[in-house]
Amino acid sequence: MAKKYEVARRQTNALTEDEAEKLFETVDETGHSNEERARREKKLRSEKGQGEEFDPLSAGDPSGSNVGQVIAKTAVGVVVTLLVVIVAAQVIYGLVRRSNTADLSSNVTVSTVASALRGGVEWGNGFTQFPEDFSVQEADENTGTVEVTVIDTSSEDALECFAGSQVQAAAFSVNCLLNPNIDTVIYHVNVHMDSEGNFQQSSFFGFFKPTGDVTSFMTFVWTKTQSSDGVYFNCSITGVNDDVQDELRDAITTSFTPVQIISDLTGSSSSSSSDSQ
Repeated sequence: MAKKYEVARRQTNALTEDEAEKLFETVDETGHSNEERARREKKLRSEKGQGEEFDPLSAGDPSGSNVGQVIAKTAVGVVVTLLVVIVAAQVIYGLVRRSNTADLSSNVTVSTVASALRGGVEWGNGFTQFPEDFSVQEADENTGTVEVTVIDTSSEDALECFAGSQVQAAAFSVNCLLNPNIDTVIYHVNVHMDSEGNFQQSSFFGFFKPTGDVTSFMTFVWTKTQSSDGVYFNCSITGVNDDVQDELRDAITTSFTPVQIISDLTGSSSSSSSDSQ
């Protein structure tokens, strides 16, 4: 009867000892099919007669999987790589920007002035850029004059254009006046206006330019003079029409602005200057 029972078990696809051994060669103590860990467990069982113990509260995966560590290392690597790329890009951009910036204090020509307007100039501890549309009328160390025209397409109104243009004109003019052969810088500012006199701006990140008529907005004239007391940089603003002048006056002054005092000081300064001449 025993032999018939054993035959019946074999006929129901029961595993023999060899088949069972072959099946569990790739299964570890936890039932996972990890061949490398299964071999390690098998070797441990053959040496010590027992399996490896695991702490259920430990962070280690008893199956031998290291997916969590791989993900953590990958995330750290991506963050570090991004930081390195950003820092490197900033350093490279700074070096390229400085290499392309013309040194107007040592050389003023039409080419260097155009390069400065195109690439920007150093201004204090910062950097000043200019409108994309510009032209150079004169840049000559023999005559001591630099004259340029820019078209502002980013300002929304007269006050914004005045504020931005004043900074740009000051940065450009002072850089030119640091050249000993330059004593006058003329910085014209033009804008696009529609039929109703409103400012027009570029759109879609500057790809679409305004189509309104180009109108003269104002002109900054910077001059350099010297006396026994030192060197003076003077700025005057011309070319502003009455409407814009009234709009700017209403925007930046009040009834408490000392108009008369400023006029007196200007008159005294002018008279003393003429006396010295």
